[in-house]
Amino acid sequence: MIQPHLFEIVPEIGSTNAELVARLGAGEGPAEGHWLIADRQTAGRGRAGRTWSDGGGNFMGSTVVRLRSGDPPAQTLALAAGLAVHRAVAGASNSACNPPSARALEKALLLKWPNDLLLAGAKLAGVLLERREDTVVVGIGVNLAQSPDVPDRRTTCLGEHGCPVGRDPFAAVLADEWAQALARWHLGEWPALRQEWLSRAHPVGTLVSVRDREQGELTGAFAGIDADGVAQLRLAGGTVYAVHAGDIEMVG
Repeated sequence: MIQPHLFEIVPEIGSTNAELVARLGAGEGPAEGHWLIADRQTAGRGRAGRTWSDGGGNFMGSTVVRLRSGDPPAQTLALAAGLAVHRAVAGASNSACNPPSARALEKALLLKWPNDLLLAGAKLAGVLLERREDTVVVGIGVNLAQSPDVPDRRTTCLGEHGCPVGRDPFAAVLADEWAQALARWHLGEWPALRQEWLSRAHPVGTLVSVRDREQGELTGAFAGIDADGVAQLRLAGGTVYAVHAGDIEMVG
């Protein structure tokens, strides 16, 4: 069982992120290391206002980061969280699956800028950051047992790949990986985290598209992320376009 002093588990909630944001507004926000986890979430949210309600054995939880003087740019927390999720999924799968299945699953995991974890090209997990003053709420959803039905998104879960990972054991692994990533982030190790994120993400040169609010849909080659975690898109002709917001989608 997971440790009660680190985890607050509720049977049902609208959104773990919304609850922590509300607590922060009331001056009741938790300390770093505290997780609010729901058995079922009825009004979960993804980026760009997408609905991501879920339940039935999946992981749905949120925690907070207290920003300090000298921290890296706050938006890079999404990438640090994605890295922690990647490591947690791989670690939990190693324990729950037979070795060949675990190795195959880890090879099929891919981070997609800025906040998704894909498994064999389908969405397995996502991260949602919401900031209130000097605190960032980090929400994480991982499909362990069920694949939610999301319009225009292929989804998958670990159970579909022969790796039955329980929610509570996964929560313990994720909390440990996140604690390590966050400690490194606070200590100024973002450049190393950035390189590790790139090593687990869609490769530089991958053909991708992004929908820009002003210029519409742009297609080019993924050219990495800069020191602030901003994605770089190399367009035809060699121009590099900075993607500050929006979803990158792989082409083909």
